[in-house]
Amino acid sequence: MPLYRHWKEGDAEWGIWKVSESAEELRAMLTGGLPYDAELDSLKAQGRKMEYLAVRVLLKTLTGKEYHILHESSGKPYVEGHLFQLTISHTKGYAAVGLHPSAEVGMDIEQCTERVRKVMSRFIHPEEIPHRDSLSPEEMLSQLLIHWSAKETLYKVLGCQEVDFVEHLRVMPFEVGETGTLSGAEYRTGHHRLFQIRYLLHPDFVCTWCVCLGL
Repeated sequence: MPLYRHWKEGDAEWGIWKVSESAEELRAMLTGGLPYDAELDSLKAQGRKMEYLAVRVLLKTLTGKEYHILHESSGKPYVEGHLFQLTISHTKGYAAVGLHPSAEVGMDIEQCTERVRKVMSRFIHPEEIPHRDSLSPEEMLSQLLIHWSAKETLYKVLGCQEVDFVEHLRVMPFEVGETGTLSGAEYRTGHHRLFQIRYLLHPDFVCTWCVCLGL
C-alpha cells in the first residue's frame, strides 16, 4: 500500500498517502456498509472522486476502521458521532489526514507549483519574508509554498469564517529546510494565539500540520 508517511506526535496522528491506484482499486479497499457509492455519484469530476476515496482509505489505514466523514456548514470535516477531531487535505497525487482524540487539528498539503508566485499578494503580509530581495528564486518559492500551506493549516485550526490570510494570519520568519517548525499567529479572534506549525518540503508537495492545545 502506498502509505507514503505515517507518524505520531503526542496524541495526534498524521498520514500521507501517495495515490497510485485506480478509483476501482481504492473503492475495493473500502468494504464497510457506508454510503460511498451514493456520495461518489454526487461528485462529477474524476479528480474529486479520487480525492474522496484516497482520504477514506488513508483514514481507514490509520485507524483500522471505516468512518463516515461528514462536513459542517463551514466545510470542516468530522466523523459521524464526533469520535475524534479530524483534518483532511489533498493535492495532485497525494492525500493527507490528521486526527486527535480531543484537540483541534489542521493539516494542509499543496502541490509545488510556480503559480503561488502570482497570488502572493493574497496571502503574504508586507512584514513577512524579510530580506526577500536577497533570496534566490528557488528559496523564495519554498518560502511562499510553506507560507501558503501554513496559513491554510491555521485557517483549519481556527475554524472561523471570514479569515483574511494577509491581515488575520501571520507566519514568523524562519529558515527553510526539508523539515522544520515555524511559529504562526492569528489576529482573527480576540485571543491572538500563537501556534507551532510543523512542515515537510518534498519535491512534489509541501505539507504543514498543527495541533491547537487550547488557549
